[in-house]
Amino acid sequence: VQLQASGGGLVQAGESLRLSCVASGVSFSSLAMGWFRQVPGKEREYVAAISRRGAQTYNGGLTKKAQFTISRDDAKNTMYLQMNDLGPEDTAVYVCAATQYGTRVDEYEYYGQGTQVTVSS
Repeated sequence: VQLQASGGGLVQAGESLRLSCVASGVSFSSLAMGWFRQVPGKEREYVAAISRRGAQTYNGGLTKKAQFTISRDDAKNTMYLQMNDLGPEDTAVYVCAATQYGTRVDEYEYYGQGTQVTVSS
């Protein structure tokens, strides 16, 4: 299974980005998926998850400014993270992850390489 994340970039505070994660090597509909973010020197944080049926969950304890919406398009083998009203505290490498047989966030066995999101104030 390979996960390829894209869509990151340098934006100003208040702007939006949409991240994409394309999965290959497996039936996409068999995957439960999610997004994490990593800041140097800090632990990786869970951001959001989406089940095989499209049910969304979010980390309510995340220090953030942005409004996140996770979604998936099984026809395109792609998961998305829409990030609106970004703030400097949302700066991180965003990593997509997936599990083929699990359901919980701690059961993800596949991780992509990440895409850098940098928000300037």
